[in-house]
Amino acid sequence: MTDAGRLTSRLDRVVLDGEMPTNLSPYIEADRERAVADLAAANHFQPLIGPGNSGPYALHLSIADARLIFDIRDKEGTPLTIIGLALGPFRRLVKDYQLLVDSHILAVQEGREQRIQAIDMGRRGLHNEGAELMTQRLSGKIDIDFDTARRLFTLVCVIAQRISAR
Repeated sequence: MTDAGRLTSRLDRVVLDGEMPTNLSPYIEADRERAVADLAAANHFQPLIGPGNSGPYALHLSIADARLIFDIRDKEGTPLTIIGLALGPFRRLVKDYQLLVDSHILAVQEGREQRIQAIDMGRRGLHNEGAELMTQRLSGKIDIDFDTARRLFTLVCVIAQRISAR
């Protein structure tokens, strides 16, 4: 990819749409902050449908009517295209993510270092599986790299927690 392609085939900003409950765990909030910061530092994101506008892009990510909504805009905020994915294929992974978060919090409270390490290994595997699913579901719609898919999967888990916390 050319340098110009790296500058335009990317996300400039990610916005999680929807209300933010105040009772999200610090662990989930830290995951959200890390995913957004990592996306800001490096990502590959190129919509393959809709108008032929070049990036960088602003992504408004939300869940509506059991669908994951990718509202893609130009960097000034002008809507370019909206892509909806059924949330069903992600449900098991999102549920497993919450179980890992709960287990991690308990292990930290109990000071069980070996358990924390095992949970972290499981978390990495879960994120890899989520990234593969994200890449498959976006195939033909948005071209993303593996690291971008991992971070987007994290944000899907956070949005799902927002909804379940209501």
